[in-house]
Amino acid sequence: MTTAMTGVEVRVEDHVGWIVLNRPEKKNALDRDMLLRWTRALRDFEADREVRVVVVRGAGDAFCAGGDVDGLAAADRTPLEARRLMTDHVHQVARAVEDLNKPLIAGVNGVAVGAGMDMALMCDYRIAADRTRFSEGYVRVGLVPGDGGCYYLPRLIGTSKALRLLWTGEFVSAAQALEWGIVDEVCPDGEFDARLTAFAAQIAAQPPVAVQLIKRAVRQSIPGDLRTALDLIASHQAIVQSTADSREAMDAFRERRTPHFEGK
Repeated sequence: MTTAMTGVEVRVEDHVGWIVLNRPEKKNALDRDMLLRWTRALRDFEADREVRVVVVRGAGDAFCAGGDVDGLAAADRTPLEARRLMTDHVHQVARAVEDLNKPLIAGVNGVAVGAGMDMALMCDYRIAADRTRFSEGYVRVGLVPGDGGCYYLPRLIGTSKALRLLWTGEFVSAAQALEWGIVDEVCPDGEFDARLTAFAAQIAAQPPVAVQLIKRAVRQSIPGDLRTALDLIASHQAIVQSTADSREAMDAFRERRTPHFEGK
């Protein structure tokens, strides 16, 4: 299944849902239609039991150059209209990401600036190509980070490093991003597509219910205490052990064969 709409290509291949920002002539800069389609794709993939992993990447040589200044500029809007632009359009992607129980991988195949960087930060795992550069460039155009940068970045790299990048808008190379923890892997440009596809396939081959419960347990444990986390995982363990996939995993382990999971 492949659909294209307003700068975003959506497809499903081998249990992997792909969201491709497809506006390469603008370095995949975001407009309202792209934000709407991105949000819809996330919601659709969450509801589709055939989809086990979601990947977002850019077309061409960029991931996302941020918001399209012509399409999202708010200089001539009232403060209320500007706020609604953020809450009703830009922030819908972050909310859909928060509701996604399935692994979300960012394939950062080139420059990621402003909202583009923030969109990568909100994913569960980030793989970058060598050529990638990151920048929280809002301050250079007199803005504050509008898409969660002040939330996600300090949680990944600490307060002081986050403030440095948010205050200066300086660019960070893929190697520096790896060292600081902005990304999880960096690979040569020529190997990027293969690595991204292989990693998504590796996760999609795992028992999907267990994978989703692991994600929820990790996410919900971060702001909580140990006893609450252990209580939650006890419930998750009871649920996952009741699934056919759990029995298949155990049988395959005993029989020394590759398991086949059906998501139930």
